[in-house]
Amino acid sequence: MDIHRLIRDVPDYPQPGIVFKDITPLLADSAALHHAVEAMSAPFAHANIDLVAGIEARGFIFGPLVARHLDVGFMPVRKPGKLPADTTSVTYDLEYGSDTLEVHSDACGPESSVLIVDDVLATGGTLAAARTLVESMEASIVGISVLVELAFLEGRAKLDGIVTHAVVEVD
Repeated sequence: MDIHRLIRDVPDYPQPGIVFKDITPLLADSAALHHAVEAMSAPFAHANIDLVAGIEARGFIFGPLVARHLDVGFMPVRKPGKLPADTTSVTYDLEYGSDTLEVHSDACGPESSVLIVDDVLATGGTLAAARTLVESMEASIVGISVLVELAFLEGRAKLDGIVTHAVVEVD
């Protein structure tokens, strides 16, 4: 299935010069969404994963679906102030500013094997921050799975040493 056709470009969003990859047409197509989740999960089907960490916001769409597909738990990686209990956080730079990610301090630990899931790998800042966050909790990262990789931005370089899978690659 060609899911690439269901990802549209929105120029100058969220600011001038950025071309946003809008996945809402894919989300509206049941067969395409099913295919995307299977494709994001397949490389990690036998990887002994305990948790899928989904990054807010659009990683929250795919993360629980991938977790359900792999029959494992889900760990939300949120923006500041959204989690009710004690949190661990990391602040990082991205292509148009800086941001912070948080998880509950007891979300994972040394016994946990985690797959990090997000919608897009662009410059790699957000995924590298999620990696730092999970590793600061002494959990093992099994890999990273994304729907779209913007390969021309070379974000994969920031994820050195981690198995990284993208369903769609944009050169």
